[in-house]
Parts: sequence; structure tokens; C-alpha cells
Amino acid sequence: MSFAVVCASHTPLMYRGPATTETEQRVKDAFSDLGAWLRDYNPDYIIQFAPDHFNGFFYDLMPAFCVGAGAESLGDWGGGLGPLPVPEDTALELTDYLRAADFDVALSYRMPVDHGFVQMWEAMFGNFRSIPLLPIFVNGAAPPLPTYRRTRMLGEAVGRFAAKSGKRVLFAASGGLSHDPPLPDIRTATPEVRERLINNRHQSPEAQKAREEKVLEAGVLAEAGKGPCAPLNPEWDAEFMRILRSGDFVSADKLDTDEVRKAAGRGANEVLSWIAAFGALSAAGEYKVEREFYEAIPGWIAGMAMIAARGSETAAR
Repeated sequence: MSFAVVCASHTPLMYRGPATTETEQRVKDAFSDLGAWLRDYNPDYIIQFAPDHFNGFFYDLMPAFCVGAGAESLGDWGGGLGPLPVPEDTALELTDYLRAADFDVALSYRMPVDHGFVQMWEAMFGNFRSIPLLPIFVNGAAPPLPTYRRTRMLGEAVGRFAAKSGKRVLFAASGGLSHDPPLPDIRTATPEVRERLINNRHQSPEAQKAREEKVLEAGVLAEAGKGPCAPLNPEWDAEFMRILRSGDFVSADKLDTDEVRKAAGRGANEVLSWIAAFGALSAAGEYKVEREFYEAIPGWIAGMAMIAARGSETAAR
């Protein structure tokens, strides 16, 4: 077997929110380099962990984890529409394996995915159809969230499953790092917003446009140091990246989702997906970080980060 991991931040404001031309180019170059690294690794398929932003999953039924045996990109924020190239049989085998390992994951044959899943592939390859992709939703936005420990353990189980295949598998994750988009909280929301968080699967194009304009306005304000979004926290981001780089990602078990939200923003717990991906990578034993990028970009409301690592090609422990 052979394992590798690629993780990258996403933001709806990438190339839309205020940022210098130089900043935009650095991000584009970093994604291009990441894509070249991934092509060189040449995985048989990808298992991706990623969140949602009340575009596909809602409080009428909010799972902690969901495996997609099929998935459809919603095309929000100008992304591509259509089905993801999901290896259905592998997804069903993974679901059975996880249930046997005491993880009661949900299963979807038509998982709706937003920019949280597809943006990184479009930034690297221009599309999300280049490599077979098995998606796993990790709730990082709709409290109560899974714990960091439980998410890490889920990732480890996914890694053990992948090790049985003998395939070249890439684990991927997207989200965070410090990230405070204007995301409502159902506990304090108005009745109208509360209803949207419970089920908004058929929102009108006009409502979607208004929602996007609100986020764009928040990005402009954040760039000016104003507005509803908390400032980015590069120190928190640096510590999180250090944990991944060190190989001691188990130490992230002590992270508390409420405290992470306070320290790094309403979207910061999207890094649960990163913990799952590195947990999966750990099935190969030691790993080496080969690519890393970071830049705090206030106008994108994101500590933009990327990391790629390759695991040893030994049997799973």
C-alpha cells in the first residue's frame, strides 16, 4: 500500500474577496504546486473529509459523519455542477467496515456537496472529476459537533480500511484554519433564519445571491478590520500546523470545539476534517511533510493553509 495526504483551506471569497494581486498569485501558485505533487503521487483514488455550510446538510437531520456512495456538487459560488466520480462499491465496503468498527456513520447515495468539497480540486485541476473521489462529510459547522478525539479515531479506522486494499490512496481534507464567516447559530437565530438552518434545500436563486452578497460584504469589512467577523488568529493557525507537522496529531484530542470556535472563529472547527485525514494517514506509520503553505488573508476571512505529506509504504499497524 501507499498513503499520502493533502489538506487545504477553502473560502467562498477566494479570488472574490479583497486581496492584493500578489497574494492571489501566491495562492494560485501554491495550489498549482500541490496539484503537481498530487499528479506525481498518482493515487488510485481519493478519500476526502470535508464539511458543509448549510447548503447540503441541515438541522432537520444533521449527522456527525456521512459516507457518500454517490455525490452531487451544488455549484455554489460559481463552482461546477454535477456528479462526483465516486467509487460506489468502495464506499459501501467502507461503510460496512466502519460500522463493524463501532462507527455508526450515515450513508448517502446522493450526497449534496458544496465548495467545501470541490473548491480545492477546481483550484488544482480546474475540475473535480480527474480522480475517483470518495467523500466523507464531517460536521464542522452545526453544533453539537463530533469531538476531535472521535474524529481522529474515525480517520484511523478509514486508514485501516484503505490499508486492506493494497491501493495507492490519497487522504484529503478541506476547511479552516482560523475562519469566522457570518454563519448563524440556530440557538440565537431569528425564526426565519432558524427555519433556513433546519431545511433550505430549495432556496431560490435570489436568496442564494443575497446570501453571497452578505458574505462578500463581510469580507470587505474584514479587510478593513471591521464588521461581524472575528479577526484571524495566525498564532492559533501556526500551532495547529505544528501539531500536524510534528506527527503528534493525537495531541489535538484535547481541543474543545467550543474553545476552538472562540479562539479561531465560527468556521475553525472545519479542521476536524484535517484531523480525520491525518488520522487515516497514520495507518502507514510515520510520515513526512513535503509541501506547506500559509498566509492569513483577512479579506477572504481565512487563514489560508495547505499541507501535503507522504506516509511510509509499510503495512498498517
